[in-house]
Amino acid sequence: MTDTPIGTSPGSEPAPIRDVAHATAGMHTSSTEANAPAYAHWHEGSLEHRALWHPESGRQPPKRIVVIDDTCTADTAFRLASQGSSMLWRGDFHNARQLLNAVARRIDQHRSKHQARQRKDEAAPPSPQEAFNQHRLAQSQRANLLNAILIELDGGFGIDLHRAPDVRQACQAALGHIGEPLLLPLRALQGMVGSFEWRNKGVAVPALPERIHVHYGVFSPLRGEYIDLVAQAPLPPADVAVDIGTGSGVLAAVLAARGIGKAIATDMDERALACARENIARQGLESRIDIVRADLFPQGRYGLIVCNPPWLPARPTSSLEHAIYDPGSTMLKGYLNGLAAHLNEHGEGWLIMSDLAEHLGLRPAGFLEETIRNAGLRVLGRLAAKPRHAKAFDASDALHEARSAEITSLWRLGIL
Repeated sequence: MTDTPIGTSPGSEPAPIRDVAHATAGMHTSSTEANAPAYAHWHEGSLEHRALWHPESGRQPPKRIVVIDDTCTADTAFRLASQGSSMLWRGDFHNARQLLNAVARRIDQHRSKHQARQRKDEAAPPSPQEAFNQHRLAQSQRANLLNAILIELDGGFGIDLHRAPDVRQACQAALGHIGEPLLLPLRALQGMVGSFEWRNKGVAVPALPERIHVHYGVFSPLRGEYIDLVAQAPLPPADVAVDIGTGSGVLAAVLAARGIGKAIATDMDERALACARENIARQGLESRIDIVRADLFPQGRYGLIVCNPPWLPARPTSSLEHAIYDPGSTMLKGYLNGLAAHLNEHGEGWLIMSDLAEHLGLRPAGFLEETIRNAGLRVLGRLAAKPRHAKAFDASDALHEARSAEITSLWRLGIL
């Protein structure tokens, strides 16, 4: 591809980058604030600027910010991002989106060439675990490069750029009240807008009368097979059921819709708790479902306790990935090891778990069954479902072989 400036005609001469900041950027802390906000600092001309830094990835503020506009080419942006610079956009907003897409294409082209060289040099194809690790590394590197393109928002989430959309409601829904200038990766801003659109649209769940509307940062029930398993499994005699790690509240709502008289939905994440409350109210189930902030189990013993923990024992790289990745299978083990102490004598614990980790070599075969036995539990039954999501049928996906073999199971567990 030619190095054509975004928003200009081919052959036009790009203007130089307008300014570069080499300022220190770090946590704005005080002795009384352990979790004080972080600020990014940069220069434009002779003036120093700062804005609140609020990335979902938890990264520290950028140390070097280059101010760019419509004259910056995608090749220049790719080079700057590869060198560790962040870029603050000061041009037309639509051109910023085009720049981001163009940089993404260059990242993917660079990655494809690297993979082709790697395959040529390798004596054998990578193992499933190696393929997963390579995939995660590529995802992380791609995200870091794309997150280098920044947008400034004012204290009310307004964007002072030509053709900028009104993102105030989306940012308010995702971040709450900020009240001061804010720097965000453009990619993160797009994620907030997309999430807000999905939140308004909602996700249809056949077992429920109303759609589930998911807040930013909360796991969305787009993969319906695990919900279908909860809707179909034979219910034990239980006056009260518990949904651990409720997220959007969808499983608690399904249990109540099936006739469970009372349910308790627990979570530690404030976003999830707020989301669950909203969805439970929308389903008209406020009187039958209590939303409780708790680390796994509420106090007491119950006839049914359900948990759908993150399925992959890997380290999340952002707060948004905590619903997918469970380092060291911590939540899975915590649920199984604490289950017997919270079940009634004839109660059941339902564990919803995919075997994708086994197919990827992230957990050894038999790990789950052994962990169940070691927790003083026995398997009463098991329901299984094949995946229906698009990646399971996409042969070009790096993890296609493992995804196509994946089975999601609902394990019905009782006390030994």
